[in-house]
Amino acid sequence: MKATKENVALKDTLKDMPQTQLDTRMAKAKPVKLGWSSEEVEHVTHALNDLLVNYSVHYQKLRNYHWNVKGSDFFDLHIEFEQQYMEAQQHIDDIAERVRIFSKTPISTMGEYLELSEIKETTSQLSSEIMVRELIADYTILLGYMFTVVEIAAAQHDSGTEEMVKVFINRIEKHHWMLSAFLAK
Repeated sequence: MKATKENVALKDTLKDMPQTQLDTRMAKAKPVKLGWSSEEVEHVTHALNDLLVNYSVHYQKLRNYHWNVKGSDFFDLHIEFEQQYMEAQQHIDDIAERVRIFSKTPISTMGEYLELSEIKETTSQLSSEIMVRELIADYTILLGYMFTVVEIAAAQHDSGTEEMVKVFINRIEKHHWMLSAFLAK
């Protein structure tokens, strides 16, 4: 192919154009913060970590109860506890990833969970009724932490965190109601 005047001009034009977004000045710049101050980030991530540690202990209790429930309620509760711990696992992952969005580190060790959580472990040798009562108490605690996260997020115009946790609240309130109805038999 013969180099024409037009081809040379086109090549000169193309060499100065970014080939990808990574070639632009904006893309090479330091990543942009999400818009919150360090203090605001600290408030929301602290509240998220408080929720995370409590949810993590609650999750393990659900697994414990799923594995160890006995008696005439076994079939109903075994399935229900499994569904709830699978949901809890997803919520925990969402919370931890939300903390990471703010470039902070989610609390992530069992030792920290047990030390910092208001929700406490129980033994495996509980009646099904006591297991359900424990979970209802956990849900009351979790809801308190969730309401705190929503309040802090709303005050900082953090709609991502607020929306995520409001979905959790809806589900937890339903679990609380259903387990309470189970005890009313």
